[in-house]
Order: sequence, then structure tokens, then C-alpha cells
Amino acid sequence: MSSQDTHILIVDDDERIRSLLSRFLRKNGFLVSCARDAAQARRLLKGLDFDLAVLDVMMPGEDGFSLTRFLRERTDMPILLLTAKGETEDRITGLESGADDYLPKPFEPRELLLRIAAILRRVPVTELAQPKFLTMGILRYDTEKAELWQGDAPLRLTGTEQALLRRLAASPGQPVSRTELIEDLGRGSGEESENSERAIDVQMTRLRRKIEPDPKEPRFLQTVRGAGYMLVID
Repeated sequence: MSSQDTHILIVDDDERIRSLLSRFLRKNGFLVSCARDAAQARRLLKGLDFDLAVLDVMMPGEDGFSLTRFLRERTDMPILLLTAKGETEDRITGLESGADDYLPKPFEPRELLLRIAAILRRVPVTELAQPKFLTMGILRYDTEKAELWQGDAPLRLTGTEQALLRRLAASPGQPVSRTELIEDLGRGSGEESENSERAIDVQMTRLRRKIEPDPKEPRFLQTVRGAGYMLVID
């Protein structure tokens, strides 16, 4: 998960800290929402999905320990606790409540950034169930069998074309770099599979001839400048 895909919830009653952390995390590419207390955080959680929560412990009303327990009963979202108390007993209480990490105040914003990065690296990536078929105009791609069909007739793909389409179909709408494609194709035994960017471009041109209504104006197999190639489905 990249920082641009990560939505962080900050809950702290100190407006100065909320503003500071919000600006710092946004500057580092994160999406950020803020709440001044647990009650406002609960309202935000009803309508938004978050990838990580940064909670202050000492807040008026419901404290961070209680909010952590509430969240842990309902979600596996990582939680980082902030507090002015750094005593061992408080750290134990926070971790027992279900927090993933604990950072005493005062702290450097960069340390928070490193803690967040470390937590996110430990979070398993949730793989969404891939649909059995992907549609590209009049064509249908069977993701389980790695077969391309036009109506009831299969379209013949070379081993390299099949491997290339399979990799792009694994993450439709997401650019895949030439380097990654080279690594994937290099592990296969498909014909004409040279480990070079030029080979990838040649294979893409050939695949476009079989898929695109107009290969010179690709609709489904798009080039993403500076990023690689991307499969766009209907």
C-alpha cells in the first residue's frame, strides 16, 4: 500500500497537534481526516474507511484506550496511540486495549512517520476476489484459465502474450512497470521473452493487434507515461 492510497484518521483534542500532524502527513502523501474527540471520530467512522488511526489517549470524554477497544471489536485497522504519559503501565494498557504501537509525547513528526510506515508494512495486503471474466469490448478474458474469447471462439495467444495479459489482468486499472513485466515474463518460458524493455514493447504491440479495434489508438492496453502499461476494462 502506497502513502497515496492510505487514509489516516487523527483523533486529538489539541487543535495545534491535529493541524501539525495533518499538514505533515499530507505533505508526505497521505490522505488525512481529523477528529477533535472520540465522539466525532465515531461519526467519521460511520461514513469513511480508514487504513490507520492515530489516537490521543488523554482526551475529554471518552479516552483513547476506550476508543481503541471500541475499534478493535469492530475492525482490524491498525491503531497508533499518542500520549503525554510514557510510563510502562500506560504502554501496557494501550497495547492490551488493542493498539499496534504507542508513541509518547513530545515526539518528532518524522518519528511518527516512521512508526506509521512500520505498522503499514506489517499489515497484510487484502486481496480482493478477482472476477472470473474481464470484458474488453467484444472480447472476454477468463482470468482463471488465462484465455481470451471472442464470443464462443477462443483467440490464440502466444505464451508470452498470455503471460503479459495475465499480469496486466491481475490489477486492471493499475499501471504495471516495464521492469515488473520483464521480471514476470523472465520467469516464464514463453517464446521471444527477452529481458529487455524493447521486448516488452514489441509484445505489447502484437497483443494490441489481437485486442484493440484500432491498435494505433489503444483503448484497453494503454501506455501510462513514465509508469508502464495498464489494462483498462469495460
